[in-house]
Amino acid sequence: MTNIQWPRVGTQFMTFAFDFPEMASRLDACSPEELDQLDFGVIGFDANTEVNQYNAFESQAAGLSPQRVLGQPLFTNVAPCMNNFMVAQRFDDALEQNVALDETIDYVLTLRMRPVKVALRLLSTPGSATRYVLVKRQPK
Repeated sequence: MTNIQWPRVGTQFMTFAFDFPEMASRLDACSPEELDQLDFGVIGFDANTEVNQYNAFESQAAGLSPQRVLGQPLFTNVAPCMNNFMVAQRFDDALEQNVALDETIDYVLTLRMRPVKVALRLLSTPGSATRYVLVKRQPK
């Protein structure tokens, strides 16, 4: 778990974790520095699938610098291994149906690396400018 803490609920802070409820709205409120403190990958992208958020954890784990990723289309230039019915199509369907998307799937990343088992959390909220793919690497 990370050190980012949200406002008090009673006498306790809520801790920011991969499975945190209402994650998309929480990420929308984070600064780039706060995103860099997370212990899982965060890739934010716009309606044209251009990456506009890319945190330090994901950069280090994937071996891709933010300068190489930011502004690039996620599903064609950055992560074409996610350009399929399991990931990209779910975002397209949610956008077309104007419904929220919050699904976690087991996945294997294969581009530019040997296969890596991950959990992907796919987040999209109608009316929000940014959609998210969260990447949690499985322990070795």
